[in-house]
Amino acid sequence: MFENIQMMRMARALTAHAADRHVATARNIANADTPGYRATDLGEFEESFAQGTALRVSDPRHLPAPDWTPGAARLAETATPMSPNGNSVSLEEELVRAADVKRQHDLSLAVYRSGLDLMRSGLGRN
Repeated sequence: MFENIQMMRMARALTAHAADRHVATARNIANADTPGYRATDLGEFEESFAQGTALRVSDPRHLPAPDWTPGAARLAETATPMSPNGNSVSLEEELVRAADVKRQHDLSLAVYRSGLDLMRSGLGRN
């Protein structure tokens, strides 16, 4: 049932993106002292998930519904300077990135919660 509601699809996609980004950040922190390790990160959610597929509309006033499907969510090297041992992990930047990932998780939970509240209101169950 939830997979047919666009808001729930978007919340699930945002949660999956935040989880993947959390894994990349944790991997970077774990390899902070590994010689030659290059830090990676995922792109922004808006860039990495395709929106808006072509839908057939019967009225020009209709809006196309977005399709929240994974797009180019790929790891890319960060643009941090290299240390003398060839490592590009900056713990300060990784901690900032971890805080951003937490914000993304909180946002996805808020969207999911709002969707559930809307469904409860529609059913008359507050």
